[in-house]
Amino acid sequence: MRVIDELEKEEAKRLSKGKRIPAFGPGDTVRVNVRIREGERERVQAFEGVCIGRSGGGLQESFTVRKISFGEGVERVFPVLSPMIESIEVKRRGAVRRAKLYYLRDRRGKSARIAERAMGGRDEREEDAAEE
Repeated sequence: MRVIDELEKEEAKRLSKGKRIPAFGPGDTVRVNVRIREGERERVQAFEGVCIGRSGGGLQESFTVRKISFGEGVERVFPVLSPMIESIEVKRRGAVRRAKLYYLRDRRGKSARIAERAMGGRDEREEDAAEE
């Protein structure tokens, strides 16, 4: 069993070389830049939405991103170490108390909002007061 773990670690290191994978979790709004092949051409397309869950570990680790596109909910599952992912950016940090946010599938509008978690040591209200 240890041999398999070592091989998976080496492969994960090889796949993540040159890539910076930020720390993110459920509730965070992320932008995933994905390489799309159209015939001979290749382009990068952004998929931005809320991460509703992460699952697996090591090479099999994946995360699900949900967004609303033209009034329809769209979810995509991305392997974290996929060579098709060019980059991952965290846009907002969400304050949630669940590991899987599947309840967002049934919500629309205001009830589907997620409160923002403070990103740094200082609170946003303190920054606004310092500016005034």
